[in-house]
Amino acid sequence: MPIPVHEPSYLPSGRRVPAFDRDDLLDVAARMFVARGVDAVDVGDIAAEAGLSDRVLARHFRDKAALLGALRERFVASFCTQLREAMDRCRPDDWTGRLRAWVATGFNGYLDHVALHDVVFHGLPHDRQAHQDNGAIDQLTELLEGGVAARVWVANDPRMTATIFFNALHAAVDRLVMTGEPYDRARPLRTLIGYFERSVQWWKPC
Repeated sequence: MPIPVHEPSYLPSGRRVPAFDRDDLLDVAARMFVARGVDAVDVGDIAAEAGLSDRVLARHFRDKAALLGALRERFVASFCTQLREAMDRCRPDDWTGRLRAWVATGFNGYLDHVALHDVVFHGLPHDRQAHQDNGAIDQLTELLEGGVAARVWVANDPRMTATIFFNALHAAVDRLVMTGEPYDRARPLRTLIGYFERSVQWWKPC
C-alpha cells in the first residue's frame, strides 16, 4: 500500500497543492529512468511528469541521488518480501525446499526486473557497504545457519557462503542478459540450485 506524505492543502497564495504520494512519485521516476536513462532525466523532468512543482519535490527528495536511493530501498524491500514469501510457502524444516525457493525467486525476480535493477544499483556510485548490508544476503545467511544447526548442511562461514551464493546468482543472470539471445531459464536455474546444494551438503562421518 502506498505511504502517503501529507502536504498542506493550500499554499499561502491560496493555490491548492497537488496531492503528493511517495510511491506514485517513485513509480514516475522509475519509469522515466528506465525509459531514458539516469543521466538524461533530472528532478525537474520528474516533477513535471508527476504534476508537482520543483519546490514540492525538493521538500522530499533533495536531488536525483536521493530519488535513486529511495528507489533502491524500495526495490530491495520488495525483493526481500518476495524471497521471504516464497520460502514461507515451504515447511519450516524443509531446508532444501526453502533454499530452492530462495534461489528460484531471486533468479526470476532479477530477470523480470533487470532494467529497474540496473537503474537503482548502477545509477549511483559503487557503495561496497551497501552491497554488503544486503537484506537478501541476510535472509540466506539465516537460512544457512538454520540448516547447519539442524545438521542438514555444513558451512563454516554462513555469511561468506551466502555472499558467494548471492553474487553467483547475480553473475548467472548477467550472463544470460549479456548474450542478448532468447534464453531458457530452467537450465541455468538447475545449475545454480545444484551448485548451491552441493556446496553445503552434509557429509556424515563414516
